[in-house]
Amino acid sequence: MCDGQQTLPKGRAAHELELRSGEFELAVQLGEVRTVPPGSADDPPGAGVLGGRRVPAEEIARLQAEPGFPEALRERIRTVGTTEAARQLGVGPGRVLRLTRAGCLAPVRFYVNRYGAVVWLYLAAEVADFAEREPDLLRGNTPAAMRVMLDGGQDWRARQWRSRRVAQLLGQTDDPWESAAVIAALLPPEELASVVGNPLERSVLRRLRPTLATMIIATPAAREACERVLTADEFDEVLWYRVHLARALEEARREDPGRVRRMFPVELAARPGQPPSFRNSPSWTTETSSLPSRS
Repeated sequence: MCDGQQTLPKGRAAHELELRSGEFELAVQLGEVRTVPPGSADDPPGAGVLGGRRVPAEEIARLQAEPGFPEALRERIRTVGTTEAARQLGVGPGRVLRLTRAGCLAPVRFYVNRYGAVVWLYLAAEVADFAEREPDLLRGNTPAAMRVMLDGGQDWRARQWRSRRVAQLLGQTDDPWESAAVIAALLPPEELASVVGNPLERSVLRRLRPTLATMIIATPAAREACERVLTADEFDEVLWYRVHLARALEEARREDPGRVRRMFPVELAARPGQPPSFRNSPSWTTETSSLPSRS
């Protein structure tokens, strides 16, 4: 028996919960399995608390004691692709594709197939909830506003995945520099450099960068497709992340001003009399309370 203070590494926890590694990863991301940091924010240096979280033994015991374990847990994290979702909803795959492109259903996972195409996966439970909530969208003509958007080439799947993943990662840390690193992870390099003018601060954010997605990348085409999903692209989304990165960085500097010095003492020692300059980081005042969404 394990006492309530013990924690398990992710591999052992997945075994105890009778989940495959991908299922366990998704369960953690969705908050179905609670995790805790392994130690202090600086141990190991640069790895980030987000990278090595563990599962309390009491969390394992709680889930094992639930009625229907492990099938009930597996059902809560079961995912479906477009074709399976169409069967579940009783409509054609084409309609599901249009609904997902319009942002009516937010993907929880993706992978890149051998042809370099992104394949999106959705929670089966959320598909069922959508059917109950929006039955009119499953029958009849597509609403005019949605049709205009789709005819214009809009596709909200990647943006909604990014938004969801960022929210998950921000919910796992109270460390201000790690929070900034989560937001920075979605910005193209040139946008990151524009917001974070100091190169050592950018190095801190890179070392604390969380894992956004775990998958096997077999070809250059697959790597390129994956990078497109992991990087904000349209103007308003990039602006949202710029604004919130600037705010998160200001908070990190205020709450933990010594992080750069602790992580890069050698680099700072090589520049005597030249403390890090923060003047190149713009101060944003745009009010953005939430990511744009279509749901």
